[in-house]
Amino acid sequence: MPSSNPAFKGLGGAGNGQQYAGWGAQPQSQYGAPATADPYAAPSPYAATTTRYLTMDDVVAKTGITFLVTVATAAATWALPGQAAWGFALPAVLIAFVLGLVIAFKQIANPIATLSYGALYGVALGAISEAFNDIYPGIVMQALIGTFGVFAGMLVVYKTGAIRVTPKLTRWVMAAGIGVLVLMVANLVAAWIGGGDGLGLRSGGPLAIGFSLLVIGVAAFFLLLDFDLADEAIRRGAPAKFAWYIAFGLLVTVIWLYIEILRLLSYFRE
Repeated sequence: MPSSNPAFKGLGGAGNGQQYAGWGAQPQSQYGAPATADPYAAPSPYAATTTRYLTMDDVVAKTGITFLVTVATAAATWALPGQAAWGFALPAVLIAFVLGLVIAFKQIANPIATLSYGALYGVALGAISEAFNDIYPGIVMQALIGTFGVFAGMLVVYKTGAIRVTPKLTRWVMAAGIGVLVLMVANLVAAWIGGGDGLGLRSGGPLAIGFSLLVIGVAAFFLLLDFDLADEAIRRGAPAKFAWYIAFGLLVTVIWLYIEILRLLSYFRE
């Protein structure tokens, strides 16, 4: 059947028995690695025998490693004295932004790219979290609890089938994400041209609170797309290394969710 995940749109052959360009696995109707040959037939010298197919254990392990690296670099940055953290954070976030775009559009699935992105954004998160916590003591722990709660809740929603990821839902979520991005950019431009709070989306008032709630909702639905990406990759017999791309997607969404929850909590503190 056609894929509802944008990550599979360019792999070709959906639903017609053709192999997927770049991943070399045919669509499967069940979970697990697809059979590559008749077990009773004589082995072919040209048959691929070294491919290991993606499993959920791969996804969990690679995602765990990626998050661990991010948290470790964030903690190390937080431990730096004074304003030294910002000297590393600003170039780190710029490099991570460019690297993230390359990984996303090129669909790069390897540990060096994903872990480098996690380490770089960990530096930025450490500086941001320290700055927020200095102004609002305890807010970082509250944001972490909130982020974990949203992640766990959406995982339960996905696993129970309460919300099914369909092509229509995917289109709506992607459109909402683009809309949020456009509003953020418009707010920055308005603030730069006219000064003040721009459109008021980050002013801390009722409009800002409503906008943050909207962004958190969109980010939560992006988690559903990430979960579906992992399940579909397993069904389609993607290679084990694709777990690094899934880990990257989950990290991007969780970082976005954490920063927006941190911002929302700061509004209530004010």
